[in-house]
Amino acid sequence: MASADLDSRKDGRERVVILGSGWAGYVLSRQLSASKYQTLVISPRSYFVFTPLLNSTAVGTLEFRTTMEPIRNRRYPNIEFMQGWADNVDFTKKIVHVEESVVDSTQSQSISDRYENHSEGEERREKHTKKKQGKMFDITYDKLVISVGCYNQTFGTPGVKENAYFLKDVADTRRIRKRILECFEIAALPTTTNELRKCLLHFAIVGGGPTGMEFSAELSDLVNDDMVKLYPHLKKFSKITVYDVAPTVLSMFDESLTKYAIEIFRRQDIEIKTEHHVEDLSRGLSSKCGEFTDSITDTDGCYTLRTKEEGDVGAGLVVWTTGNMMNPFVQKALETVHQYPSTSATFKDYDASGITEDPNAESWFIKKDAKTGAMLVDSHLRVQLHTAIPENHSEDSDAPLPKASAYMNDVFALGDNSMLDTGALPATAQTANQQALWLGKHLSKGDINTETFSFKDMGVMTYLGDAKGLVQTGGNSKIAGRSAWLIWRGAYLTMSVSWRNKILIPIYW
Repeated sequence: MASADLDSRKDGRERVVILGSGWAGYVLSRQLSASKYQTLVISPRSYFVFTPLLNSTAVGTLEFRTTMEPIRNRRYPNIEFMQGWADNVDFTKKIVHVEESVVDSTQSQSISDRYENHSEGEERREKHTKKKQGKMFDITYDKLVISVGCYNQTFGTPGVKENAYFLKDVADTRRIRKRILECFEIAALPTTTNELRKCLLHFAIVGGGPTGMEFSAELSDLVNDDMVKLYPHLKKFSKITVYDVAPTVLSMFDESLTKYAIEIFRRQDIEIKTEHHVEDLSRGLSSKCGEFTDSITDTDGCYTLRTKEEGDVGAGLVVWTTGNMMNPFVQKALETVHQYPSTSATFKDYDASGITEDPNAESWFIKKDAKTGAMLVDSHLRVQLHTAIPENHSEDSDAPLPKASAYMNDVFALGDNSMLDTGALPATAQTANQQALWLGKHLSKGDINTETFSFKDMGVMTYLGDAKGLVQTGGNSKIAGRSAWLIWRGAYLTMSVSWRNKILIPIYW
């Protein structure tokens, strides 16, 4: 689709360019008024992923298509789509520089750099099919919404990018499901020793948040309900371990609910190791993995997980769910504005610092949280700017930094790559969903500058396995057990987007 064709269909409407096809971008694209806006979604992924149910697809409870919704849809002919990576933004000229990604084999995988790949099988293939840089093209906008999300946080741990499995996209769950079956099939071979079986069927999950614990529960259900029937002689070798650096898991829940969850996991033989620090993840088995390691001739099918507390441990699968790191596009491309976008920015204030009152005389930066790197937005979800820190400013000085500030009237940020300047919101789908619904509603009504966004905490919930769950509402009501599991399933079934998936999901369940 040429830019000229896109312009010809604009019909006097403003163009809203949405970067990203995650929760915020997908929901917003369907909320904007078709008569008022031409909506264009730019993303390397041509579909939306219903992330809360990815764990279920990884173990085969649900099929992959039940978590996917296409961006292009005949019911929404007003939504245009271009498959590409946003490379940079010229806020003064209102132009997004985009790199095409249609032939990018990594576009459906969770990555911390778009030219890197986490799967060991894909790593080997990458050596033979080196990705070439796509062609660049420019897209103009009237309003820009940045909702590119975050990547997996690896904390720079050696070997994690190359050897760990992640849970961000459908391609990740495909590899996990394939790997689980591989581990059981290799372990079932008569040539496989018992020592190697113990390593192959040791499934390690790093991260004790809802994602890691839900995957552990789903995997336990798979092993105890299905695999033991198919491979009864391998039951004694199977083991699931959760590692977390924090003193407890599921820390966002009330202490009584956390204790209940830990007891349920204990009954399912899921071992939880808190206050464990992962130092390295490598392919193959280290000689320190156990006294029988020397007798194992083929160790390439396993991984060695090294922790500070226990040393080297062999595993057949290591799933990494330790949280988010900021998208490199936000970190690098959106670091500076270079020139004050006078046609779209509103000058807010200067403090008593003696800075010239000409905004164009200053260098401007996007306002970000110092810890996470997320873009700080105001109560209207608008991206904010500030001037550079003076070179002669002393870090030891208690004097306030002489900064000027502004906000861009036509640039918004939603989801994990943003943060309200009044404080962080939960990094969950409900946050991105509420922001997208609010922004779509008020952009369509035209009262975006008079209304303010407020977050309604709906609470948290998680699955514990064996048809049990946890629910803690925003009003601090606490539910545990089978009733919580029914609420968990009902909530996600209700949140499913299409009628197709609303029908398919309960059929698979």
